[in-house]
Amino acid sequence: MNAKVLRYFAGGNTAKGFYCLYDSNLRGLDRVFILSGKSHVEKSRLIGKLLDDWIGKGFDLEVIHRPSDQDAVEGFIIRDLGFGIVDGDPPRNVGKHFVGDGWETVDLDVMEKNQNETEKIMEDRNRALVKAYESYADALSVHDDWEKLFIDRMDFAKADDVAQSLIEKLFEETSKGCTGTARRRFLGTTTHQGSFDFVENITEGLSKRYLLKGRAGTGKSTLLKKIVAQAEKRGYDMEIYHCGFDPESLDMVLVRELGWAVFDSTAPHEYFPSRAGDEVIDMYELTIAPGTDELIAEEVAKVESKYREQMAEAQKFLAEAKQFQDQLDTIYRQQSDPSRLLEIYKDISNEMTHLANNLEED
Repeated sequence: MNAKVLRYFAGGNTAKGFYCLYDSNLRGLDRVFILSGKSHVEKSRLIGKLLDDWIGKGFDLEVIHRPSDQDAVEGFIIRDLGFGIVDGDPPRNVGKHFVGDGWETVDLDVMEKNQNETEKIMEDRNRALVKAYESYADALSVHDDWEKLFIDRMDFAKADDVAQSLIEKLFEETSKGCTGTARRRFLGTTTHQGSFDFVENITEGLSKRYLLKGRAGTGKSTLLKKIVAQAEKRGYDMEIYHCGFDPESLDMVLVRELGWAVFDSTAPHEYFPSRAGDEVIDMYELTIAPGTDELIAEEVAKVESKYREQMAEAQKFLAEAKQFQDQLDTIYRQQSDPSRLLEIYKDISNEMTHLANNLEED
């Protein structure tokens, strides 16, 4: 069987500010390197170089992407080796909820020059991020109004029936009689370039995908939370993917052992059946009276327009923050010590090789 490279986000720029789920994925690893340093580029390059070395060596890898730039990596995990490496600088709060005995912080910073200049740029970047979070919070408030239009017209008894029917399909009365593990993540994020997700990568190889459709407020996240409760009760390991906009809501629940995923398949991560085993569950059709869209079309149009304005405003501020971060990375790169970075790379690489050799001997 080919080794899998699983890609996701462990942090996100959300309506609740920067939201951290790093410890949920690092928990239980024996050896973790937490990189400290102001340059995002230097940390991503070091992590990326190590990652390139280990892709194709037969180990399943989990690649954690940077929420401000989906093309950059900020960590990866090889669970078979009990190994992880991650950018640990604030606001990530790595180690806040769990720290292992073999966790080590590695500082990549060198003596900083032009400190007054960099501090000013950092202040500008942070100010732009705060404005982005404020715009997201305003958008969430508008989204709540949008949801209420449909919640007020929802048949909750039908929604309960949909949930019960799906749970019976997913579990078929099976139970493991033990305590499962839940890994909490984000399947997507919103960057300065717009929305991005890893749905296809995350669900690759699963035999069954349930695509949840429906308007805002038709119970998709609530249904996912009911599935989580059942999986916990029955002892299954889960991957729980939070909403990158409102992290208190869920976008996906996945149990690999049973071969299925259930996910919110509406914008900004809208998918349609594309392979055998895909099934649509339309919460609007199943729980909302026919003709509701037409009845409240004018109200929906107004609230949707306000929502999109706030989201566009947030994206504009994220773009500003990215520009300031790029300026900082240019300065830090000029001050970096390539020989020191190479030494750190070699030390970590040698330790990974040692872990792999020990695994083979066992």
